[in-house]
Amino acid sequence: MLEALIEPLQYGFMQRSLIIAILVGLLCAVVGSYLMVQRLALLGDAISHSVLPGLAIAFMLGINIFIGAFVAGVLSTMAIAWIRTRSPIKEDAAMGIVFSAFFALGITLITIIQKDNKIDLNHFLFGNILGVTSEEVWNTAFIAGIVLFVVGLLYKELLFYTFDALGAQAAGLPVNLLNFGLMLLIALTIVASMKAVGVILVLSLLITPGATAYLLVKRLHQVMILGAVIGIISSISGMYLSYFFNLPSGPAIVLVASGLFVLALLFSPSYGIFTQRHSDTKGFAIWREIKQLIR
Repeated sequence: MLEALIEPLQYGFMQRSLIIAILVGLLCAVVGSYLMVQRLALLGDAISHSVLPGLAIAFMLGINIFIGAFVAGVLSTMAIAWIRTRSPIKEDAAMGIVFSAFFALGITLITIIQKDNKIDLNHFLFGNILGVTSEEVWNTAFIAGIVLFVVGLLYKELLFYTFDALGAQAAGLPVNLLNFGLMLLIALTIVASMKAVGVILVLSLLITPGATAYLLVKRLHQVMILGAVIGIISSISGMYLSYFFNLPSGPAIVLVASGLFVLALLFSPSYGIFTQRHSDTKGFAIWREIKQLIR
């Protein structure tokens, strides 16, 4: 068993993959905890889909694709905020409009690029952690360092804003800057995670480890710590599954994270379906109403 775990690490690409897996699992869980508590999972989805045109444009201009993806993510957050503040459109509708438009533009640009260039950009959609380069490892580590430093520096302010935005505003905190700063952190996290799980599946790593931890612990810092552990375990396990069974790396990581969430949902001491008695759950109530309609 131990030999099977050590064997892949003899290869340089597996060593780089392991580093990326740890960084991405940690980063997504920490930043995703804020998204989950604020019930803004759709925001992560919107930004992750919105980085695609930035990738394509950066490739066409010959610049670093990480820069292009980040700029596109920032522009999408600004577009969402502009629509929300300048129109009666609600935030969730603004997110849906922006991410679908950006995603469609990105797919179109990638298709145009692939007509003239024999290059595969699809790994940015679904991830390819086994194919990371040394430069990508350093880029990811740099981004992770920045994001974790900012989260540590502004932890109390972000905590206050996350749970009570009106109270934070009344206390004099710059809530608009905090909100925009949180969006920037999400964009950076998505950019750092692109090569590991891809822009389509990154939402799972942003939300699932934190949601799993939320079923097991109660305080935000505990959710972050346990979520980071779950995210790292999911990433490393998915990487090994990808190596040994020739599976796509991104989906393998997401399936492991989803499996851990299902276990927590079933057996959580506080909220588990099998560990708690629910005298009148919504599921049973719906079933009773269906029976009444049939009768």
